[in-house]
Parts: sequence; C-alpha cells; structure tokens
Amino acid sequence: MKGFIDFVREQGVVGLAVGFILGGAVSKVVSALVTDIINPLISAALGSVGGLKTASLALGSAEILYGDMVSVLIDFLVIALVVYFGVKFLRLDKLDKKKE
Repeated sequence: MKGFIDFVREQGVVGLAVGFILGGAVSKVVSALVTDIINPLISAALGSVGGLKTASLALGSAEILYGDMVSVLIDFLVIALVVYFGVKFLRLDKLDKKKE
C-alpha cells in the first residue's frame, strides 16, 4: 500500500483528480453564469440582437460566426479560475510530494 500511495503522490494524481472533480462540479454553475449573465452583457456591448451565440462578422458574402467560440472561451476561463483558486484556497496543491 505504501508503494501505491508514493506513486499517487509523486505522479501528481491527487492534483489531477481534484481538478477533474472540481471542474465537473462547477461546470453547470459556470455555464449558467456565462449563458444567462455574461453573454447578454457582451452581446449588448457588441450590438448583437440575437445574443452572443449568433454574433458574426460579415466579410463580403462570407459570414464568420465568432459568438459561440467567445462564449466557450469565457466558460473555460471561468472554470479554470474557479478550479485554480479552489485548489489554492483549500491548499490541495501541498498534497503532492515533490520528486527529489
């Protein structure tokens, strides 16, 4: 059992597991925040009537739909910040043993 625990601590599995669990736990909350609050504010600032997901840029006859990509990027950044500060706040980054 000691060998297994050393393997988990040395390979950073604890940090990976914590990130995975926290990311999954907060993803719905963050998605709601981005969809219901942040996206309408950004779409109002950009002047997109249909919302951020329908925001686009017309270049001649082509139309570049960038709104959904911006929405996904905002979602990712908020999740990454929540996980990062959650790990720092709970001091879970101290669980991994550094290799010598």
